[in-house]
Amino acid sequence: MTPSRARRRTGGQGSTPAHNLPRRGAVRRAQAITTYGIGSLVAVDHESFVVSGLDEADRSWNTDESPRIYERRLARLLGVDCFRLPPASEDTSRDGLRVRRFPLMHSCPECAELQPHRFFNSPAGRSVCGTCEVDLVPSRFVVACEAGHLDEFPYWQWVHRSPDRGSETAGHCGGQLRLRSSGRTSSLRSILVSCTCDRAPEVSMEGSFRKSALKDLRLKCRGTRPWLGTSAPAQECGLPLRTLQRGSSSVWQPVLKSALSIPPWSSVRADPLAEHWDALRQIENPEHIEFYLKGAFKGELPLALDEVLTLLEAEQEEDPDTESAPTFDHRYRALRSKEYDRLRSGNDESEHSRDEQFVCETPLGDQGTLRPLGITGPMLVKKLREVRALKAFTRLVDAESTTDAKEMPLSDSPLRWLPAMEVHGEGVFLRLDEDRLGTWEKASAVTTRAERMRSAHQRILDERVDDPSRVVASPATPRMVLLHTLAHVLINEWSLEAGYPAASLRERLYAADDMAGMLIYTATSDSAGSLGGLVAQGEPENLDRTLRSALHRAAWCSSDPLCMEADASSVSGVNLAACHACVMLPETSCEHNNVLLDRALLMGTPEDPSLGFFVSVTGR
Repeated sequence: MTPSRARRRTGGQGSTPAHNLPRRGAVRRAQAITTYGIGSLVAVDHESFVVSGLDEADRSWNTDESPRIYERRLARLLGVDCFRLPPASEDTSRDGLRVRRFPLMHSCPECAELQPHRFFNSPAGRSVCGTCEVDLVPSRFVVACEAGHLDEFPYWQWVHRSPDRGSETAGHCGGQLRLRSSGRTSSLRSILVSCTCDRAPEVSMEGSFRKSALKDLRLKCRGTRPWLGTSAPAQECGLPLRTLQRGSSSVWQPVLKSALSIPPWSSVRADPLAEHWDALRQIENPEHIEFYLKGAFKGELPLALDEVLTLLEAEQEEDPDTESAPTFDHRYRALRSKEYDRLRSGNDESEHSRDEQFVCETPLGDQGTLRPLGITGPMLVKKLREVRALKAFTRLVDAESTTDAKEMPLSDSPLRWLPAMEVHGEGVFLRLDEDRLGTWEKASAVTTRAERMRSAHQRILDERVDDPSRVVASPATPRMVLLHTLAHVLINEWSLEAGYPAASLRERLYAADDMAGMLIYTATSDSAGSLGGLVAQGEPENLDRTLRSALHRAAWCSSDPLCMEADASSVSGVNLAACHACVMLPETSCEHNNVLLDRALLMGTPEDPSLGFFVSVTGR
């Protein structure tokens, strides 16, 4: 990572800018999407930075270290032409992610001065107090709003607040702020802020995290976006501000969207057409399409005309079937539905070349062994490619339940690409028996229990939106909760039996009125990637043994009876019989942030065994 500079230096007469910026730490490519993406805060040694936006990335991201990748289905969903891998942070890298210092407010632990970093007169390339020569400490506190803006904590207003005058005198006293710790406790009460003007008493940071703390100071969001620098002038936002710790997960949450490369898009041969699909979709006559391609590629077509027409037809098939203008959710569901169909039908390796990135085959064993479990249609995904793109990010609100109105874009001006990563791995796909599932999910006890979870989740979603017309509907249904919990217990079982770390496996759920399946696949591209070990677990004999072992293990929890009998679980109360001792996973493995889980829908409860879809396995 390299700090951004306000000025550009040229290396001579009309040459390109010289990238001689100081290096500050390193992040992996995957972290640049999931943890330290655009707009997030990164702690490096004693310093803190915010990752810069993408407005200058076309110039600073080297094409060799940040190549383009293509996934047409996902690109069309997100309205871009292609994606780019974040630049690698290696010793030999010529550049990397650009960062800016944030927060600017720092304190010196020796002299206790609290002021912007530039006033400490630090030597070049160092972050130390020019007087005391000790490392400066970035402000532990920042403020943010639900629209995604980020700002400095208002220390002046906090110290000079007055019950009758609010904060109108803040910043006009001419004094110097100081910050110290009493050392009595580790709570906010021991963090003391004062001003040398003697017009205000020394105050602690206690109470600064209350929802109304900054509202009481008559402060509202100014709309600042420090990750975009001077290219993004602040515009008044007006939303309430919340105080956050600099390292809190609420400061930055990525909005990630992903897609599997499935036929006919799973071959790299279509990549040269990435920038032409929007134009090709407007042409109906095949002869005109051929004429357009010959002009665009100077007579040498990258694909045969028949293949181009097949790709265009596949794209039209993925258009959502809705009378009104399709929303983003409609298009995303259509994308998932097409994946589900392809996973069911398979794609035999022997029929394709080595360039094929999706190989899905029927197992050789007897699938009848899985019928008593209510499992059908297992498929061995021997080769798959997933592209995960960083669409935007949120602050304070859950990225999985937000709306476009509360998503902060990654750049000040629109771009035709987004940062993304690709994962090559393997997986196992399986479905639930539709007849048995349909009977089970109509049982009154099952619907009542699932409704409790849906109501709790919907209440939280309703509280997070200002416009009732933008409310996101909770996906909690008996079918979805059952599939979600089953995927978790399978991942936990495979991490024990097959030697996979739980964090290296990931779920992909297909839950709708016409879908009832799941794909569990390797989610990392390291040594736990595509080695064949996970595919071997999908053979019917192995899968039958694994499922029975996983369900027996899920029938009991070390926290029972508290876990099973709890009226609500998790911080938000949207889980029932689920905790970290039984079914919860690392968050990188779960599509829904470990919510909407319930073991009772798998195995039932001691009082009502009929709740469980798999109750016949243990005979409870």
